[in-house]
Amino acid sequence: MSEFYPPKLNPVFVRLCQSVVPLVGYWQYRMTLEVSNASLEKIAALQDHRMLLLCNHPTYHDWIAVFLLSARLGEVFHYLAAIERFKGSEGRFLQTLGAYSIRRGLADRSSVAQTLELLMQPQCRLVIFPEGGCSFQNDTVMPFRAGAVQMAFQAMSKLVKRGEPLPDLYTVPVTLKYRYTGDMNRVIDETLSRLEKALQISEKSSNFYDRLRAVAERVLVGFEQDYGLKTPEITIFPWNDRIQRLKTQVLQECEQKLGMTAAPGEPMRERVYRIQHLLESREESVRDDFWTDEAIHKATARLLNFDAIYDGYVAADPTPERFLETLIRLEREVFGIGQPPPKGDRKVIIRVGEPVNLKDYFERYQQNRSETVNTLVAQVRQDMQSLLDRAAGNN
Repeated sequence: MSEFYPPKLNPVFVRLCQSVVPLVGYWQYRMTLEVSNASLEKIAALQDHRMLLLCNHPTYHDWIAVFLLSARLGEVFHYLAAIERFKGSEGRFLQTLGAYSIRRGLADRSSVAQTLELLMQPQCRLVIFPEGGCSFQNDTVMPFRAGAVQMAFQAMSKLVKRGEPLPDLYTVPVTLKYRYTGDMNRVIDETLSRLEKALQISEKSSNFYDRLRAVAERVLVGFEQDYGLKTPEITIFPWNDRIQRLKTQVLQECEQKLGMTAAPGEPMRERVYRIQHLLESREESVRDDFWTDEAIHKATARLLNFDAIYDGYVAADPTPERFLETLIRLEREVFGIGQPPPKGDRKVIIRVGEPVNLKDYFERYQQNRSETVNTLVAQVRQDMQSLLDRAAGNN
């Protein structure tokens, strides 16, 4: 695999794809777009300015959703995407649409340089998913990486040093929320039944939530047994404590076997990406009866699958979407399915928050870079969570 895949944007090809993406989105991804005129107008009002669109990342299909948005707007975007997506013909296709790669968890200089170059262009339309990976949760915005906002300020600084006027550069919060359009009870029941059969759960409640918890508990116990954490007294602890203990223990053991040390406060997801990169790039394998390279890679995949999960997510709002998001996670774990197909027809509801002109914060950024970036990142994340919460209230 190459170290970097640059964008090879072909506007004519993009326009052609935009003309057919509504049909492809429906037939292949079972997805249609719902976006309000008010949201479209917020982006259209910035047509003469640079834009950095920051989106939440609940599924593997979010780039299709954003491409549907670009088609509705008649705009051409660039996209920052994980390097794993750039294998074979799919990668070449994505490059032609304007996507380029990043190695997550690393200081990817080529990707940073490309991002700065794009942000400095007068008609920049760049899409970044600042959560750094899929949350697999429709109603949750995970902590953001600060890099997108940081690079936007760096691009502005470069333009000023070049003697150009301080530009307008807008960060635009964009939320994606998926909602099934049909009755999903049969699908939930069938998915639960498959998992119950695989896990040999014979006693079944008539209540979907009780069945979900029975499946989840069996998976949690199996996870704990796999890594030597199943003890007689563990069942007295709350699930969230057990989940956190499990993730912490597994991550630390993977790092220890590879001789790695985490930085203070480094998010779990970033630590996982660094582990995966080291596994791919080194020549020697781990010499351990249990923690082989394959075992470490499997452990990191499991950690990413359950990164944002917590006990109570479904109970707090037992929608079909929350049920099926959780069941899809469990299917990945039990059946080893990387990307289960969509469970039914969906509409993706896109909402656009209030754009923030970084020009208004540039002086503050020059005085205290870290504090300014972190404040803005927290603000954008909160705006996106509020948009999702309001969309959830429209069920």
